[in-house]
Amino acid sequence: MDIRIGFGVDVHRLEEGRQFVVGGVVLPSSFGAVGHSDADVLLHAICDGLLGALNLRDIGYHFSDTDPQYKGIDSTILLENVMKLVSEKGYRVSNIDCTVILEKPKVNPHIPEMQTIIARLLKVDDDRISIKATTHEKVDSFGEGKAVKAYAVCLLMNP
Repeated sequence: MDIRIGFGVDVHRLEEGRQFVVGGVVLPSSFGAVGHSDADVLLHAICDGLLGALNLRDIGYHFSDTDPQYKGIDSTILLENVMKLVSEKGYRVSNIDCTVILEKPKVNPHIPEMQTIIARLLKVDDDRISIKATTHEKVDSFGEGKAVKAYAVCLLMNP
């Protein structure tokens, strides 16, 4: 059995008047993340972790922020496409462990829905998707509510 581990991280600036999507869920908020796509920081970190585990470069390589076809795209589509690459290489997801760093709004109430969405996209049970949320204790741009960050560690197996 071949096992691969990948690590992903993503950061987006926050801005008033934008929709805030994290883990495929629209969070209730007057502000949201800025990006070429829907700026889903959590799904982007997972994409990078999966791609990294298989040495397939990063999300920007596959879905360039200069390509108009990805303007405003739903990041669940990006994750579906990354999973196709994972499957084509003969791997499957064993588990994912993620952390979202955000002062507000609170992520914890939305974690079960995020787990269900991500598990469906990755073709695993919900209990294979760990999502944690923390603040940055009001330190730097994350703590001041100017940005959001997510980390993801992905374990892949080739049965």
